Amino acid sequence: LSLLRFISAELTRGYFLEHNEAKYTERRERVYTCMRIPKELEKLMFFGIFLCLDAFLYVFTLLPLRVFLAMFRFITLPCYGLRDRRLLQPAQVCDILKGVILVICYFMMHYVDYSMMYHLIRGQSVIKLYIIYNMLEVADRLISSFGQDILDALYWTATEPKERKRAHIGVIPHFFMAVLYVFLHAILIMVQATTLNVAFNSHNKSLLTIMMSNNFVEIKGSVFKKFEKNNLFQMSNSDIKERFTNYVLLLIVCLRNMEQFSWNPDHLWVLFPDVCMVVASEIAVDIVKHAFITKFNDITADVYSEYRASLAFDLVSSRQKNAYTDYSDSVSRRMGFIPLPLAVLLIRVITSSIKVQGVLAYVCVVLFYCGLISLKVLNSIVLLGKSCQYVKEAKMEEKLFNPVLTATPGKPAGKQQGTFKSTQGISTDENGSTSVTNQPVHQKENMPSLLVTSNSDQFLTTPDGEEKDISQDSSELKHRSAKKDLLEIDRFTICGNRID
Repeated sequence: LSLLRFISAELTRGYFLEHNEAKYTERRERVYTCMRIPKELEKLMFFGIFLCLDAFLYVFTLLPLRVFLAMFRFITLPCYGLRDRRLLQPAQVCDILKGVILVICYFMMHYVDYSMMYHLIRGQSVIKLYIIYNMLEVADRLISSFGQDILDALYWTATEPKERKRAHIGVIPHFFMAVLYVFLHAILIMVQATTLNVAFNSHNKSLLTIMMSNNFVEIKGSVFKKFEKNNLFQMSNSDIKERFTNYVLLLIVCLRNMEQFSWNPDHLWVLFPDVCMVVASEIAVDIVKHAFITKFNDITADVYSEYRASLAFDLVSSRQKNAYTDYSDSVSRRMGFIPLPLAVLLIRVITSSIKVQGVLAYVCVVLFYCGLISLKVLNSIVLLGKSCQYVKEAKMEEKLFNPVLTATPGKPAGKQQGTFKSTQGISTDENGSTSVTNQPVHQKENMPSLLVTSNSDQFLTTPDGEEKDISQDSSELKHRSAKKDLLEIDRFTICGNRID
């Protein structure tokens, strides 16, 4: 009888899931979150890639014009007289430094033989090339994290007020360090492009398959780690930069291959499947990685709209009169994307692959340059409109015009307002007008107290598990502080080092 009763219980036993409704509802929401991740992530990636494209096109279009205007002002300076204490404005000094670095590194790249590098890499075994490609990826991330610090140090050293006590090694040593960095980083990217080109031209495509499978190893190194919203934001920015860099590398590979086949259009269709495989593997890896990271850390898919609003806030704030930095530098600090080395390599590849001869060829070059300027302007206008929309949807407009002041203990907020205007580096002159060209003023003695009373620091030290036990009002407050904290991440590079 007991055996029959056991079999009957096994055949008729049911599920009473309603007794644990909260648990299973949470599991269902996790499934829905994973289903929303691809759409929300690709929205962020799409917006971020066009931000990188805007900063990248700036080097080819507006930067030469700005350098020309700065040189014209420097040459015609005796006509205006020395009414200003500065010969050039800080922005003009930075533009000239960028232009000179680009020109010097471009001529230095002529001493690097691309063909010899290609045959040298092609003669290596598949395992060696696989190891070399992994080392290049790690080296690219490390050198990018330090490169923007070198460029920022050069810009600040060249534009620092002269009445201050000298606490640096000089502009010329910083300039040589910046030139050396851009040159070495350009060579590093060239080796990456050459290795990818060898993989494309291999007969059995085994190297390309191994290199693409290496992307899935990235999932193992990141999925099973503890991530907070700020860490996921940094990873998302790094993924945007990596995807855009891969697109430029694929463009360089296609240019080199088309040159070898005398620009035969039929060969482009031979390269097309391999290009699609590289792009598809990158997208698939990013989707799987972010889907499981959000699942294991109980992060909703709405966080990507906050990330997008934070990037849009950078763009909108850089268009204001009180902006203290150019947006291309802001993208470099936020994403670790530095356009100068990539631009040097692309100019080197284009000039060596395409021969310009005759009047008609030069007319085509001028028309192409005008087309690039039009693309840059159109891209900037569309991005600015979308950014204003995202900032308005995130209700971050008041931070653009009414930055929150953090009072120092023991001092009224009114006294502090004159010395530390906002976190965006806005300073006021003696007449009370907003200064556009001056560097942001920081009071060193007030900084420790500011860091102690900052709401963003309290958010950083709050575990995610405690948020569920707090009331709805406090959760809304944490939501607002999370958005504020995302705006503070531009103080860090990909590796987490302060740059301010």
